Amino acid sequence: MQHLSAMQEILATAWWALLGFSFLAYLVLDGADLGAGVISLFIKDPQEKGAIMASMAGTWDANETWLVVAGGVMFGTFPFVYGSAFHFLMVPLALALWGIISRAISLEFYHHAESSKRFWGFMFGFGSLVTPYFAGMAMGAVLLGFPMTSLHPGNAHANLGPFTLPTYSGSPLAFISPFSVWTGFGALIAVALAGGLFIRARFEKHCPVRETALTWANTSFYLALAAVVITVVWSIFLFPWAVHKWLGAYWWAWLLVLLATVFAAIKSRMATAKGHDLAAILWLNLVVTLMWGGMMATMFPWIVPNTWTIFSGASPNVSIITFTMAMIGFFPIMIMYNAYQWWVFRGRVTKLVAYGH
Repeated sequence: MQHLSAMQEILATAWWALLGFSFLAYLVLDGADLGAGVISLFIKDPQEKGAIMASMAGTWDANETWLVVAGGVMFGTFPFVYGSAFHFLMVPLALALWGIISRAISLEFYHHAESSKRFWGFMFGFGSLVTPYFAGMAMGAVLLGFPMTSLHPGNAHANLGPFTLPTYSGSPLAFISPFSVWTGFGALIAVALAGGLFIRARFEKHCPVRETALTWANTSFYLALAAVVITVVWSIFLFPWAVHKWLGAYWWAWLLVLLATVFAAIKSRMATAKGHDLAAILWLNLVVTLMWGGMMATMFPWIVPNTWTIFSGASPNVSIITFTMAMIGFFPIMIMYNAYQWWVFRGRVTKLVAYGH
């Protein structure tokens, strides 16, 4: 197997952080859109349904670009992880991609459709539901690790030839487990909460759909709280290595992260109750950021627990340096582009801006 130089190890770690940032940006930005789409399934007024689509019309495609960026980073800097992940997670990722595509097509067709408008409205909501569920299942499966044909390459006792790589070995349905099924539902609850807050932040305060969104946000908040507790307790039994890290020498740092997360969740809840819509969703985004960062820190140095580390899964030799030179400037451009879009489309909407009306 490859041996990375000190510089390559630094670059691999930096790209691991940027990979995590890319997924986080997608979760924060598109998670709210997906949640709004799920809520639209239960909206009867076609104008309100169309207005929910219109509220994200200027930003949804750029939000999803972060998922493409994450895939590109994984392919360019962690190709071994990319190959085994897309093999092991072929089914849930294909279904999540189908949801993304059907949602995107529905956003465009709903505007032009006449007799089939109801169908495309349903597909928009259904695609928004399918995507987070199967993405959540994939995340749960990643945490459990991939079954590989040989020992982990980072293991000094692995008996591998110089051109031998561990490869995925198992059924296309091996990703299904009670834990991954649960994490799919957890992802749905999370996007429903984000979607409720998104609709409240995007619509004028006199719009009735805001009351529907408030009901979703209130219910989803308590469901999300319960889901987090269940997931953490379950993880204690499934991942003893995580518990060992949480209770280790830096237990105080993990306690600070926990307290900060609880504080941000309370602030989001208070902002929702007071009608401070933008603050509510920003505090929720901080909760997501702290939880995602905590998960990555818990997994470090693993990308896939007990399967691939940052260093064993990284691109060999000069490849990672070349990729860095070619792509590092892309991130500031993406961030500025997203910020500009959200600034341009920052105004609230009403159902009078509905797609197709």
